[in-house]
Amino acid sequence: MIEKLYSKCLNGHETSDSDIEVILKTPLNELLEYSYKIKQHFFANDISTCGIINAKSGLCSEDCIFCAQSAHHRTGTPVYSFIDLDEIRKGASIAAEAGVKRYAAVISGKSPNEAEFELLRQSVEIITSFGMDADISVGVLTKEQLAVLKTSGLKGYHHNLETSRSFFPNICTTHEYDEDVNAVRYAVEAGLYVCSGGIFGIGESWEHRVELARELRNIGVQSIPVNFLNPITGTPLEGTKPLSQEEALRIIALFRFMMPDKHVRVCGGRTLVFPGNEKDKLFKSGVSGLMVGDYLVVKGEGLASDMDAINRHINESS
Repeated sequence: MIEKLYSKCLNGHETSDSDIEVILKTPLNELLEYSYKIKQHFFANDISTCGIINAKSGLCSEDCIFCAQSAHHRTGTPVYSFIDLDEIRKGASIAAEAGVKRYAAVISGKSPNEAEFELLRQSVEIITSFGMDADISVGVLTKEQLAVLKTSGLKGYHHNLETSRSFFPNICTTHEYDEDVNAVRYAVEAGLYVCSGGIFGIGESWEHRVELARELRNIGVQSIPVNFLNPITGTPLEGTKPLSQEEALRIIALFRFMMPDKHVRVCGGRTLVFPGNEKDKLFKSGVSGLMVGDYLVVKGEGLASDMDAINRHINESS
């Protein structure tokens, strides 16, 4: 069954409910074998790399129950306004030297104010000057703001939907789901490389995961970041048991089968679920992208370590 589904997915087949049942019931090792084959078909040995810098931290107005930066929670997360542009320049230089392909300035909050927007525009120019694709992760932007940033060299826009439409009220009450959907859709329409996915292990069901995948597929995003909950003390989800590797790998395979020709990249929570050399399991799961280096408020395992693992995989697969 899974072999037949694999063949259909290579030819643009849109997964049905019965297909989803096959994905969820196929033994994991067999599922991952075909998930990896799909990845190889569309992306060969490529692992797309992206890095970020937390350019503004904390005091976000939104109440997402998993977020360390929400002003609604007491997490002890560092709080600071937009960092000096020299820090953007330094971070971009280090990432470029390590061979990272995409680099993003990330700021907390629903939308940037006028001064922050100008600093973002300058950040895009700085990142571009190092030969990397300049991305941003800044909440909700207007069509006009996206056009300005694109003129300044912006290549990619990141904005997660986080979860499905039906589960969203359980994780955020301070804005409507359609605000996020429209923000992502505007970026797609602007011709940007759009990275939008979700966070898993926050109490959602498999049905919610499938619903999210279908929403992203319908919008037409090019990259799907898969984040795993890292329970932060002070948030409503503190003490939540992290996902097992087995469940995390099946989530990756689900998104690979549902969006076979899109980048599926593992980002937040990776070092919790796949620490150290355990991340090597990801390379055979269907993953075609990885966030490298540090995360927003959580330290990674090191940029050099991540890039070494990626390069080793690529060389061994060639």
